[in-house]
Amino acid sequence: MDGVGDSDLIGEHFDPSILGRIRDDEYESRSGSDNIEGGGASGEDQEDNGEGPPRKKKYHRHTPNQIQELEAFFKECPHPDEKQRLDLGRRLNLEAKQIKFWFQNRRTQMKTQMERHENVILRQEHDKLRAENEMLKEAMKSPVCNNCGGVAVPANASNIEIQQLRIENARLRDELGRICILANKFLGRPLTSSANTAPQFFNSGLDLNMGRNVLGGMPNIPGSPMFTGHEFVEGPFMKQPMAGAMGNDMPYDRNALVDLALAAMDELIKMAQADSPIWVKSGDGGRDVLNQEEYMRTFSSSLGPKPNGFVTDASRETGMVIVNSVALVETLMDGNRWIEMFPCMISGAATIDMISSGVAGTKNGALQVMLAEFQVLSPLVPVRQIKFVRFCKQHAEGMWAVVDVSINTNRDGPIGDPYSTCRRLPSGCVVQDMPNNYSKVTWIEHIEYDESNIHTLCRPLLSSGMGFGAQRWLATLQRQCEGVAILTSHTLPGQDHSVISSTGRKSILKLAHRMTYNFCSGICASSVRRWDRLRVGNVGEDVRVLTRKNINDPGEPPGVVLCAATSIWIPVTRQRLFDFMRDERIRSEWDILSTGGPMQEMVHIARGLGPGNCISLLRSSSVTANDSMLILQETWNDASGSLIVYAPVDVQSMGTVMNGGDSAGVALLPSGFAILPDGRSGTGGSLLTVGFQILVNSLPTAKLTVESVETVNNLISCTIQKIRAALQEI
Repeated sequence: MDGVGDSDLIGEHFDPSILGRIRDDEYESRSGSDNIEGGGASGEDQEDNGEGPPRKKKYHRHTPNQIQELEAFFKECPHPDEKQRLDLGRRLNLEAKQIKFWFQNRRTQMKTQMERHENVILRQEHDKLRAENEMLKEAMKSPVCNNCGGVAVPANASNIEIQQLRIENARLRDELGRICILANKFLGRPLTSSANTAPQFFNSGLDLNMGRNVLGGMPNIPGSPMFTGHEFVEGPFMKQPMAGAMGNDMPYDRNALVDLALAAMDELIKMAQADSPIWVKSGDGGRDVLNQEEYMRTFSSSLGPKPNGFVTDASRETGMVIVNSVALVETLMDGNRWIEMFPCMISGAATIDMISSGVAGTKNGALQVMLAEFQVLSPLVPVRQIKFVRFCKQHAEGMWAVVDVSINTNRDGPIGDPYSTCRRLPSGCVVQDMPNNYSKVTWIEHIEYDESNIHTLCRPLLSSGMGFGAQRWLATLQRQCEGVAILTSHTLPGQDHSVISSTGRKSILKLAHRMTYNFCSGICASSVRRWDRLRVGNVGEDVRVLTRKNINDPGEPPGVVLCAATSIWIPVTRQRLFDFMRDERIRSEWDILSTGGPMQEMVHIARGLGPGNCISLLRSSSVTANDSMLILQETWNDASGSLIVYAPVDVQSMGTVMNGGDSAGVALLPSGFAILPDGRSGTGGSLLTVGFQILVNSLPTAKLTVESVETVNNLISCTIQKIRAALQEI
C-alpha cells in the first residue's frame, strides 16, 4: 500500500524479531525467489534425468531498479494480466514467467505478514488477560485499606473476592467462547490458540459521535480512482436528533444478529447468480422481476410474513463501475463515505454498534448495526428510516459481497413510527474485480413497505423499482465513480485545468456538495436538518412548506428560512425536460434570477463524460443584472433521474473559494429541480419536483407571516406555469 511503511503495515505492538524475519523474507522474495536460471523452470524440469546428479537451482537476484519498478507496479495492480506481464517483462528485461512468479511470491508474502501480525495480536491479548489474572490474585493475598494503608478487610473477605474472581474468569471464558463461535461462522474454520487468524472484535459500547469515522478503515488503496477519504466532498451533515431516535439500549441478541447476517449473505449470493430462477424478465424484456413463488420456495423469511397492507419492491441490476472492489467495500462499510457516494439517496446514516471490524485488517467478516434515512427527491414520498445489520464478506480473490437486512421491525408500532412503515429484506451488492481497475457490480434491492402513505402520483415510480430500486443505486454509483475519475485525471476531456487551480476546484466542489445536500434535505424534509412544517389554508395539499430559524450556521444567512416544494407530472420526456432546464440561453423564461437575459457560463467543472454532469458558475448577461452576484449550479443526469440545483453567491465570497479558500462560511440558500421517471410505460412523461428556499426575515427572532408563505407558494406556482408555457412553445 502506497505510503505505508513496514511498521504501519504490521502494527504498533509488533515484535522486532518478527519484523526482522519478515524483512529477511521480503529480501529473499525480492532478490530472486522467482528468478531461477532457465527462465523460472519448475521442479519437474530440475529433476534427475538419469544422466547425472540433479542440477542445483541457481537464483539470480533482481537489480535494485527492477525491484523498484516491480514494487511500484505491484502497488498499482497486484494482479497483472498477461499483457501487463509481457509489457513489464520487456521493460525490465525479464521473462513473463519471472514476472508472474514474482507477483505470486509478493502476494504470498503480504498474506504471511498479515497472518503473523494477527497471531501476535492474539498472543498479546492472551498475555494481557493472564497478567490481569495474576495481578488480581496478588491483590487478594494482602488486601489493604486505600485510606490508611493498613489491613482493613475482614477475615472472610478473601473467600468473597476469590469467588468474585472465579465468576469473572467464568465470564471471560464465556466471552472467549462466544468470540470463537463468531470467528468460526465468519471464517468457516475453527479458531484455536495456535490459529494464524484472529478476528478483531469490539466492545458493545455505543458510539453516537457522528462527527468521526467510527469504523477506522484502511488507507486509500493505491491505483483506485476513488478517493475514499473526504478528498473532494465534505463529510455528512449528520445531526444528533437522528442518532438520538435510536435510544441508548440495544434490545437484540448479538448471536442472533450473526445468524441473521449469515442467512442474509447466503440469500444475496443466490439471488445474484445470473441464471437464478428467482428472477424473470419483465414483459418488455428489460429489467429483472422477482419470481415471488420461486422466492418463497427457496427462502424462508427471517423477518416473518409480510405485514398486511405492505407491497414488495424487488429489483436487480448489473453493470461496470470504475472502481476496484476493495475501495468500494471500504466506502460501503463506512457511514460517512457511504453518504458521500449516494448524497441524493441517503440523507443520514450512523453506525450505532460494531460487532466485528473484520479480519486481517480488511473488511472481511465486518458486521455492524446501522441506522439510515433513505429518500426520493419528492415531497410526496416520505423518507424511510431503517435500522439494519450490514455484513461484509470476501468470497474469493477480488470478489466481495455486502448485504443489509432489517432488524427490530416493529410492525405494530404507534402511528407515525418511521420503523413500522418499511423493512429491508436481504439487499446489497456483489462486487468482482475486472481489468483496468473496473469492477462488475450486481446490485439487489428487496424492500417491503406500506404503500398507503405514498401519494398516488408517485406510486408507479416506486412500484417500477425506479424510486428505491437497484437501478437507481447502480446508476448513482457509476456516475459518482466516473466523476471522481474525471476529477483526478489530466487526460480525460472536459476538464480545463488552466482556468482554476486544484485547490480552487476542491473548494468549489465542497461548496456545491453542501448546496446540493441542503437542497435535498429541504425537498424530502429529512430529520437530519430541523425543519418545522407549516399548514396554511391557502397552500395546496401537494405543496409542502417548511420553516427553520438559522442563528449560528455560517453556511446559511441568519434569519427565518422558508422552504417550499412540490412534485407535478409533465408530459415531456425526462431528457428533453433536462436539456430545457439547463439551457443558459433560454433560462430567463423561467428563472427570475436571470433578470430577463441569457446566462453566461464562467467556470465549468466536469463531473462526468456527458455534457450535463458538471458544476458551473453562471453570470447574467443582462444590462440590469447585479454585477456583485453569481449563480453556482450543479447538474447531473443518469439512468435514474436528473438534478439541477443552483444558489446565488456574491462575487467576493466566490473569489475566495476559487482561490482555494474555505467554503464553509459562504452563506447560500439552494433552489432547483429534480426530474424523475414517472414509472408509467409509454406515457412519455416525467415527474418534476420544484423546490425553493428563501430568506423571509433576517432576524431569527422574527415571527413568520402569512404573506411570507404566500410569497414562496406563488413563486412555485409562477415557475411551474412558465415552464409549462415555454415547453409548449418549443
